[in-house]
Amino acid sequence: MIRAPARRRTLGRRLFAPDPESRALRRLARAAAGQSAARPLDALQQVADLAKELTNARYGALVVIDGRDNVEGFVASGLTPEEERRLKSAPQGHGPLGTMRQDGLAVRIDDLTEHAKAFGFPPRHPGMKTLMGVPIWVGPSLRGALYVTDRDGGRPFRDDDEITLRVLARHAATVIDSSWY
Repeated sequence: MIRAPARRRTLGRRLFAPDPESRALRRLARAAAGQSAARPLDALQQVADLAKELTNARYGALVVIDGRDNVEGFVASGLTPEEERRLKSAPQGHGPLGTMRQDGLAVRIDDLTEHAKAFGFPPRHPGMKTLMGVPIWVGPSLRGALYVTDRDGGRPFRDDDEITLRVLARHAATVIDSSWY
């Protein structure tokens, strides 16, 4: 077998590596094929799990809201059973997530401890440093948010991570539109 030089093999892998959109779509397809979600919340849990995994985040979460910005559903990924028990309620959308739900724009924060709008976390919420979130649109209506925190131990999120989240948010919108309402 004839092998290309190592430098050329590395370049080839980078040139033909799947872009973040196709990588997210492939992982969604594998998740859907491997396990059928019995309830919409189960399908949304798959989305939060994939968001966490594909962005190398410590935590991932997805919130579903109604037309009045009230939380109707919430799933999280990466919390220990103890952290889940300590949380009294889902985040209600204050601070950075609240602004995203008000203006419909993605949010990316490199240091929550220094950010003026980083408030409103529920009591006993785990500490976090970096955050990135995207809105979930169902038609013209904002119906939720998908977000991740603490990429690779606090390193900033990248543009590829945002592309990945947007793909997953579109899938979540389909689940919410077809099964939630």
